[in-house]
Amino acid sequence: MAFLLRVELPDVPGSLGALATVLGGAGADIEAIEIVERRSDGKVIDDVLLELPPQVMPDALITACHSLEGVTVAWISRYNAGANLSMDLEAVERFTDDPALAIASLVEVLPATFRTDWALALERVDGGASVIAKSPTAPKLVDEAVEWLGLRSAKVLREVPAWDSTVLAASPARDRKGHGLVVVVGRHGGPEFLNSELARLGHMVSLAASVQTV
Repeated sequence: MAFLLRVELPDVPGSLGALATVLGGAGADIEAIEIVERRSDGKVIDDVLLELPPQVMPDALITACHSLEGVTVAWISRYNAGANLSMDLEAVERFTDDPALAIASLVEVLPATFRTDWALALERVDGGASVIAKSPTAPKLVDEAVEWLGLRSAKVLREVPAWDSTVLAASPARDRKGHGLVVVVGRHGGPEFLNSELARLGHMVSLAASVQTV
């Protein structure tokens, strides 16, 4: 089962390694660690995405973390469809605020909403793929992009060698004029996209496309 753990620890060399060691010793398989905030009091807030086998209880992770000096668990929860509900609502508010820019606004908020590194939206032009909107760190298009325009539902994409171990997911939609498009998001090195994330991505892309007026 996937869990998200938010933990406060000293912002000093070795702290993250010690945390990873005790979590591994408690039975957790760490998928990703993200720095959420560095504070002026010498502390850092990290989000840890991890997998737990069924026989290991989340309380074991809390106990393991508290065995380290200066480490405090802020929260731990299942990483499921309801985990980012507030972020989803904020995203919807953003892209419905200006219907003419709905897709561009969606692409802007997707990385924060889905914990990805980048997002981009594509449409078919003259038999090829053309970028409608992209986040600042989105990579250059690759030949595989044309294939994505034929998607029928949200899904995980196979890795693109040119993008070096980036985990990809995409969702197709049609705007109010019937034009087909696809939105792609990427995470460098993982974690893998969950089925619940694909469902959320599909609903959000479809909604943004239905809102788009230009």
